[in-house]
Amino acid sequence: MKRVSFKKSLWILLVLLFWAVGTSWSAFAAEANEITVSAAASLKNVFEEIGKAYDGQNKGAKTYFNFAASGDLKRQIVAGAPVDVFASAALREMDDLERQGLLVAGTKRNFAVNGMVLAKPALSKVQVRSFKDLTKPEIKRIGIGNPVTVPAGMYAEQVLRHFGVWDQVKDKLILGESVRQVLDYVARGEVDVGIVFSTDAKVRAKEVAVLLDAPGNSHSPAIYPIAVLKNARNANVARAFVDFVMSADGKKILEKYGFRTEK
Repeated sequence: MKRVSFKKSLWILLVLLFWAVGTSWSAFAAEANEITVSAAASLKNVFEEIGKAYDGQNKGAKTYFNFAASGDLKRQIVAGAPVDVFASAALREMDDLERQGLLVAGTKRNFAVNGMVLAKPALSKVQVRSFKDLTKPEIKRIGIGNPVTVPAGMYAEQVLRHFGVWDQVKDKLILGESVRQVLDYVARGEVDVGIVFSTDAKVRAKEVAVLLDAPGNSHSPAIYPIAVLKNARNANVARAFVDFVMSADGKKILEKYGFRTEK
């Protein structure tokens, strides 16, 4: 059974309360100078630091984050979740929202690029010299994100198909609901190996070891887009946050965590 944190429960309760009494959330947010950013799970550490830096440079600003698989976040937005900014780990989800007319025109921007790696538990003695080695019988459990909702899972499937092993290993796959869940599987030794973003492996470098980097031509580019949503409660602050992510200060923080940015 999934556990819902007290903080998350309180947030949901507040949303329902505002809907129930008919209070204008946009007016509340404008007064409080607050925004909510829904961002891909792989952005958790870097966006938390970016949020602190942005809030520190803008008096009265307060940035809240909601981290999950990009596909799950997209569904929340389509359902009307009160979100100001969306940052995805793939173009797929952002382009879908754009087609549905849910983005503020002209605000969609690509801000980072990631890579894919094959990782194992840090103390594991598993040896893999090629992605084709994943077909070997000693590799029994392979963690990847759910390709339908998790961009890292989509890229992982592309990598496995590129090396011609998808059909042979699909029965070994353990699907995570976010790339961070897959990373947890690897760190705890619940899978023999896992395919995750290179930045995720860096975050848990003491607990996981990188076996292989996936060649760039083995998957579509892992591009991260960001945009302001049409139902943003505070569009001006949302635009300012996006500008900060794209700024020299934002890029410096992104690169600190291993993301590639345009110079």
